[in-house]
Amino acid sequence: MLTRKQHELLQYLHRHLSSQGVSPSFDEMKDALGLKSKSGIHRLITGLEERGFIRRLAHRARAIEILRMPDEAAGRGSAAQTSPQGRFAPSVIHGGRSERAARPAPPLRPIPESDEAVVALPLYGRIAAGTPIEALRDDSSYLQVPQALLGRGEHYALEVEGDSMADAGIFDGDTVIIQRGEDAENGAIVVALVDGEEVTLKRIRRRNGAIALEPANRAYETRLFPPDRVQVQGRLVGLLRRY
Repeated sequence: MLTRKQHELLQYLHRHLSSQGVSPSFDEMKDALGLKSKSGIHRLITGLEERGFIRRLAHRARAIEILRMPDEAAGRGSAAQTSPQGRFAPSVIHGGRSERAARPAPPLRPIPESDEAVVALPLYGRIAAGTPIEALRDDSSYLQVPQALLGRGEHYALEVEGDSMADAGIFDGDTVIIQRGEDAENGAIVVALVDGEEVTLKRIRRRNGAIALEPANRAYETRLFPPDRVQVQGRLVGLLRRY
């Protein structure tokens, strides 16, 4: 079954794809449904995908395919039915009682759109040399993390590639949570952009007017740069790992 907001989003996606030929952005979906944050849209998209109404195409931004639409002829607010052709026809939860219901259904407790116990962070690609962070942005990829892991400010997630920070407990394939910012205290682990092209995750030190980017692996060397060649793009505040 679909919630009212899921149904509204599915109808909006169908109209937008029919008229524009491309999926709307998360910002456009947020504005169309009157939500305050893109994390609410992410939850709705995930719900529609899990129920088999849409499919997100991998490695393509703003690529959503509608697999099926709810049968509007099915009783509004009633249980899911089978169409005359024998095809499963899900109904939409609009609230209130169904006039056709033979017996009362147990009350539903939908997750409120404003629930912030879990936050959807933009998940950028694997951090790698030669790729600025903004070039990795993919508004269709999000990672849900507990609100308790985050502090104030804006955050994003990155997949780690390589073992240069292994001695700090950060391994290849880990996902790091980064608080966006342009400054960090001495000794912090940061996402640094070098010469506007190379992105790296390293510990930052300031030495005699220079910037040192230190690995946490003796197999790699510390690199020194003039301050104008290094731009901090955020600092490490959390790490997620799957076993």
